[in-house]
Amino acid sequence: MAHVHTFGVACPSAAGIIHLGATSCYVTDNGDLIILRDGIDILLPKLARVIQRLSAFAEQYKDLPTLGFTHFQPAQLTTVGKRATLWIQELLWDLRNLTRAREDIGFRGVKGTTGTQASFLTLFEGDHDKVETLDQRVTELSGFKEYYPVTGQTYSRKIDVDILMPMASFGATVHKIATDIRLLANLKEIEEPFEKDQIGSSAMAYKRNPMRSERACSLARHLQILVQDALGTSSVQWLERTLDDR
Repeated sequence: MAHVHTFGVACPSAAGIIHLGATSCYVTDNGDLIILRDGIDILLPKLARVIQRLSAFAEQYKDLPTLGFTHFQPAQLTTVGKRATLWIQELLWDLRNLTRAREDIGFRGVKGTTGTQASFLTLFEGDHDKVETLDQRVTELSGFKEYYPVTGQTYSRKIDVDILMPMASFGATVHKIATDIRLLANLKEIEEPFEKDQIGSSAMAYKRNPMRSERACSLARHLQILVQDALGTSSVQWLERTLDDR
């Protein structure tokens, strides 16, 4: 409302219509969808790069034998490269799932306080075609192929679930890979880089804690639980919306 007031002071002739029909969710929800889309766009190339580097690692060590484990008990032989393909396969699935989620993101578009376009129809003096044109034009200018045909005051919070579910699955993959590295570090089969002046701990300077993997596990665990919040929010939107998500 502070913004609306400021704009109204700067342009008094528009003050009466500048916010007509444009609930704050018209700005914030469309903005959130842009953030979600752009965030995945940042993530996908990074994930592809990890897959590429792990693939080179698997190829390099495809014939190097190592003891395989089930239940973390010694089992039959495998190879270092084969073990890495277990990680790669799951990351490829995550790449697929996140790409699907990104392509499915639509735009809230030009909808009013309860998801109708009645107030915009008033703004355009009953011209329905102009309202639809505005909806399509704003969607295109924001870089989306389509807008959601039906919304409440917000875009459906199920969209957050659709995005956070593959993110949580990706978190599970990261946790699995990082945990494997931590187990192998305990067996002294692999070590993370150890800087020249790095100290393992205040009391045991010789320790080589797998700190990078530990951090990855911590972030991955947080990523996995976020979807529970989205599910809870989606389930209690109360007709056209409520404020549980704030």
